[in-house]
Amino acid sequence: MHRHGEEERLTAAELGAALGERASLVQFSSAFCAPCRATRRILGEVAGLVPGVAHIEIDAEARLELVRDLGVRRTPTVLVLDSGGRVVRRAAGQPRKADVIAALGEAV
Repeated sequence: MHRHGEEERLTAAELGAALGERASLVQFSSAFCAPCRATRRILGEVAGLVPGVAHIEIDAEARLELVRDLGVRRTPTVLVLDSGGRVVRRAAGQPRKADVIAALGEAV
C-alpha cells in the first residue's frame, strides 16, 4: 500500500487481480454477508455497462492485512479506483447503482 500524503493507491499485485483499463470497483466481502451478494450483483452490472471498468471482489477474512491497511471496518466496503489504482471514492454498506455510476464519473 503506497500512501503519499492522503493518496491511497492499490496495485494489481495487492488486489490479486488486474486493474480495469479505465477504473476498478473493489469490493470487500465476507462469507455470511447478505448485502455483499446484492453489492456483487450491482457492481457486476455496472462493470458490464461501462467499458474498461473491472469489478474485483476480495474476501476480507482471507486478506486481513489489506483490510487493516485500508481501514475497512465492515462488509461490504466498496473502493472506486482510477486507472492508476488511486482510491477516488469509498463507501461502506450496499451502494445504490446510481451512486456507483456517479462515483465512476470521478474516476474515469
